[in-house]
Amino acid sequence: MIRFIDKLSRRHKWLILLLTDIFVIMIAFYGAYALRFGDIFPVDKMISAWKMLPALLVAGGFYAIVLGLPKIKLQAFEIQAVQRIGLCALLLALTGMSLSYLFVLGAPRSVPILLGVLFFLGSVSSRIFGLFLLRKYNNLGKPLVPVAIYGAGAAGVQLASALRQSIGVKPVAFVDDNIVLQKLIVAGLSVYPPSRLEKIVRKKKIKRVLIAIPSISKSRQREIVRQLDSLSCEVQILPSYVEMIEGKNILDSLHPVSPDALLGRDKLDSILPNIANSYKNKSVLVSGAGGSIGAELCRQVMKFLPSKLVLFEQSELALYQVERELKPIAEAENITLVPVLGSVCDKKTVEHVFKEHGIQVILHAAAYKHVPLVEANELAGLYNNVFGTHTMAHAAAKAGVERFVLISTDKAVRPTNVMGASKRIAELVLQDIDQRSPDTIFSMVRFGNVLGSSGSVIPLFHAQIAKGGPITVTDNEVTRFFMAISEAAHLVLISGNMAKGGEVFVLDMGKSVKIIDLARRMIELSGLTLRDENNPDGDIEITTIGLRPGEKLYEELLIGKDTLSTPHPKILRAKEKSLLTKELEQLLKKLHTKIQSNNATDIRILVEKYVEGYTPQK
Repeated sequence: MIRFIDKLSRRHKWLILLLTDIFVIMIAFYGAYALRFGDIFPVDKMISAWKMLPALLVAGGFYAIVLGLPKIKLQAFEIQAVQRIGLCALLLALTGMSLSYLFVLGAPRSVPILLGVLFFLGSVSSRIFGLFLLRKYNNLGKPLVPVAIYGAGAAGVQLASALRQSIGVKPVAFVDDNIVLQKLIVAGLSVYPPSRLEKIVRKKKIKRVLIAIPSISKSRQREIVRQLDSLSCEVQILPSYVEMIEGKNILDSLHPVSPDALLGRDKLDSILPNIANSYKNKSVLVSGAGGSIGAELCRQVMKFLPSKLVLFEQSELALYQVERELKPIAEAENITLVPVLGSVCDKKTVEHVFKEHGIQVILHAAAYKHVPLVEANELAGLYNNVFGTHTMAHAAAKAGVERFVLISTDKAVRPTNVMGASKRIAELVLQDIDQRSPDTIFSMVRFGNVLGSSGSVIPLFHAQIAKGGPITVTDNEVTRFFMAISEAAHLVLISGNMAKGGEVFVLDMGKSVKIIDLARRMIELSGLTLRDENNPDGDIEITTIGLRPGEKLYEELLIGKDTLSTPHPKILRAKEKSLLTKELEQLLKKLHTKIQSNNATDIRILVEKYVEGYTPQK
């Protein structure tokens, strides 16, 4: 019965609760007369008042709907819900008095009062009983983990409520230093002094102690933890109810903050219906497969069941790690997984791989992307990002590859650094070759910063927080567009499916985020406090170190102002200028010559001439 009710829709559950309240009115009406006349069967006393019952049922149902009684979720039944039921009972009693007076029914004046009281008790009791059955059903056959909560204040009471709604966890006691609270019962649990905790742990077989005093300092938290070290159970600190319910130990090390919690906007979560057709039973190659984005692309491509997935990677360690992760999935889905160790700049290797494996789709994620490193090594950055893309694109056109998607960056828009400029030239290469390759569809996808990827601020800030700070930001006014790794890969696959040739796709990423606000948010989500002038006793300090070479205060996603819509509401198509074929050939020829001659100064002058908006920092 409980399983059947649990599977019902919300509308059906609403109707059941409403009918339950109406049934309670009937029982309360009968009970009011029984109590008033001291008779278990007061039918003869009720004869003159029977006509009042239908009116009370209609009125009671109306009051219940207006007050939202059927909408009250059993798992969240609390004092506000009780107050609503109390108001409904009062209105019901007043209605009974009014009906008795208006229609001269002769009902004793105490009957409507008893009716209201009994309805209140019956409605509350029915919900408590329903909640009891629901919790019994949810925990049926599942071992309950007894936990004690250290701290019987507001946070502890809220935590006890949250734990009662969870599955497999059972709060059994409070522990608190406050003498006033000791020996009291708070939220249905006895409060014990810390001195009795060891005995309580043994007696109640407690497996976990949760410290729920978020207002105290970290030093005091550590002191409490040391005092509890001798107990034969886990000890955890609250900053997150979810972390504790899942049983994660957050004392030994800080856990990375979920990138999704930092986006500040709705995620890109819809997939076009025919996206699988672009990858299913196809031979797909991902370059840079061992990188953060490349590896995620591989994971998501495998969901569409390609016939073959080629992992093209320059780093031996990265290739080993991604192949080891994906191999069990590939075997289970009968997907041929091919690891290839090589450089995207190696023309012979690239052409051989394309031909041998019959590549049909290429997702080109291989690139040097770290701005300060590429700024200090501009020759290597330009050669890899520009000529690597050039080699891959020309080999793809020659092999008759169906689709080629370049992973670009918002730093390619009016760049102030070599990395951004190199990616813009890579875009120009694809725009040019697309016009001369009718058999291959070339497209580009521009990201903002990808949260959680190697070199992004999330791992950096997490490491700094784990060391006790400070968190370093380059400038208080620096802003960036952000997206999660899964979101970035998702965008690539959707855009590759929509491409007709030569497009630059960008994601509608909402407003850019201040890096300093991101740092504050990470401190907050780690359960710590910011140390500044207003809070000198805080845990983590934020310091400003100045902009790094090639870094801008803010990034843009578009060079021009014009955008076109696509079938996906969150994806836009940019209208960007391209170079004439002769101009591009001149640029690549001169660029190659100056890289070979190791002439970094002339290279920057050359890039400034051909890349729109490029303004290198002096």
